Amino acid sequence: MKNILLLVGLVVFVLIGLTTYRNSKKEKPLVVIMMGAPGAEKDTHSSELSKTLNIPHISTGDLFRENIKNETELGKTAKELMDKGQLVPDSLVVEMLFNHIHDKGYDLTGYILDGFPRTLIQAKALDQRLGKDYNKIALNLNIDEEKLIERITGSLICTSCQTPFHKINLPPKVENKCDKCQSNLYQRDDDTKEVLMSRLEVYNKDTKPLIDYYQKSNILKDIDSNGSKEIVLENLLKNLEKNKKS
Repeated sequence: MKNILLLVGLVVFVLIGLTTYRNSKKEKPLVVIMMGAPGAEKDTHSSELSKTLNIPHISTGDLFRENIKNETELGKTAKELMDKGQLVPDSLVVEMLFNHIHDKGYDLTGYILDGFPRTLIQAKALDQRLGKDYNKIALNLNIDEEKLIERITGSLICTSCQTPFHKINLPPKVENKCDKCQSNLYQRDDDTKEVLMSRLEVYNKDTKPLIDYYQKSNILKDIDSNGSKEIVLENLLKNLEKNKKS
């Protein structure tokens, strides 16, 4: 009887050990934090990365607009504050984001964050929410200021179908006419050098400190984003692969 109990105990011990080993080898969901100055095309590169990795791209800007449009409680609170010219508190932004992640089941798949975090408070709140259950990486899109100015000031958009163009990088076949619907093209009022420099000033003050924060956490990867969309995507994937192996 004693030998049987010892054997049962040994089997249970082995099974627990195997389960622990498998769980330790189980790949954690990936959370990509996309960073970069205004005009670094975080949205474009996040979308491309989302298609390649097959994980969702979450834009907090889109999330805010969706909540305000659907008149959710969080959306109503955010709109009320914005209408008064006040900043939406970090706690509300975090709650809105993680409600969305949980409702969509993205906490199981991993995701790409675009536009979050914007402050150190948000970054620390994100770390607390994720804990050690996720593989985190912050990808910082580095781009020369002259290139940013060229991208922003050259942007054009269709008045009808909203198709984007660029005076240098993606010019229309007929000047100031959309290739798809032949409607007129226009440049948004905020696509100017003056507005960009103002946005960069805010970015340098509020968001750039996050670079130091993530450098200290050893999860920051600097990405040269001066090249084409294809080259930038290649650089992003290379850094993600290095992170996976490390």
